[in-house]
Amino acid sequence: MNEQIKSEQRVADYGEVFTSPEIVNAMLDLVKQETERIVSRFLEPACGTGNFLVEILRRKLNQVEKTYRRSQLDFERNLVLAVSSIYGIDILEDNVIACRQRLFEMADARYTALFKSKAKEACRRSLRYILGRNILWGDALSLKTVGEHPEPIVFSEWSLVNGSKIKRRDFVYKELIEQASLRELPLFSDAGEEVFIPSPIADFPPVHFLEIAEAYDD
Repeated sequence: MNEQIKSEQRVADYGEVFTSPEIVNAMLDLVKQETERIVSRFLEPACGTGNFLVEILRRKLNQVEKTYRRSQLDFERNLVLAVSSIYGIDILEDNVIACRQRLFEMADARYTALFKSKAKEACRRSLRYILGRNILWGDALSLKTVGEHPEPIVFSEWSLVNGSKIKRRDFVYKELIEQASLRELPLFSDAGEEVFIPSPIADFPPVHFLEIAEAYDD
């Protein structure tokens, strides 16, 4: 079986073809500096099982480990930030599940290798919760979720505030891309230029990064 496809039927129905690691790395090397910034946000609107997102996370985790490996708290905080900066959409539910799992396993393997029995389940729960909100079962063309009751896709922005607290704000994806395109301004930039700052549909109080999974009802 060609490693770039799961089945001929899925290719016919959804145009599903997976990008090879060589092409993924060649494309990401075009923006190498950004892929190695822990907080740079990336969205893959047809993420499949996560070939691009996994490689982006690997590069980010290299930076987290290089910079923060001597402090477990600092490593955990930046591990959560790195994972929270990665977003994906896919129209096939099995791909979404696989993508979330691959990203979690990569993050957890790096975390466990460094801190072994000291690794915290609370940190793992935060990672899983964030991936559940950032990697979504949806249609990037209709800008809606897929399932029995489609709804507009909503993404959460995660920002570090007050040392170890994370602030969550939710945004409707359709409004993000339509308004940003209309104004031709980047989103959430920290490079100093003029930016388009959208209005959130929900704004949550900051919580400790190890308590994210317990802080929300959704």
